[in-house]
Amino acid sequence: MEITDILKQDAVVAHLKAGSKKQALQELAHHAAGLVGLDERAIFDALLERERLGTTGVGLGIAIPHAKMPNLDRLHALFARLDTPVDFEAIDEQPVDLMFLLLAPESAGADHLKALARVSRLLRNQVVCEKLRGADSAEAIFALLSDTEASQAA
Repeated sequence: MEITDILKQDAVVAHLKAGSKKQALQELAHHAAGLVGLDERAIFDALLERERLGTTGVGLGIAIPHAKMPNLDRLHALFARLDTPVDFEAIDEQPVDLMFLLLAPESAGADHLKALARVSRLLRNQVVCEKLRGADSAEAIFALLSDTEASQAA
């Protein structure tokens, strides 16, 4: 699975503004709703419910919020870089500025897990993350995320 199988260029937000974890999830839900055609509140509620199970802040300034949603026919992703890092209750207690949202159909099963693993591998590469933090536009971020060389390096 390639990142571009689930992430499209219009699903990249280069300058997300949020002052808290909850607000960041609300903003992600807002952007995702328009992309996937689901209710913003339903997405937000699903993300909050998942966060109650344990943080999706995986460390090093990265969060991978995810949820399974009814009425989706495939996996969808949204990447956002926050203008100001927020406390996300991450496992390393560091604030988060890179967020990779995954929304999966309720029946996704292994595909959902494969996507989580793929995103995790990509964002574990510190060089890739530094380039993402330094990119000045959604187009540049999408190019970095979709670059197969960067994907292979992860």
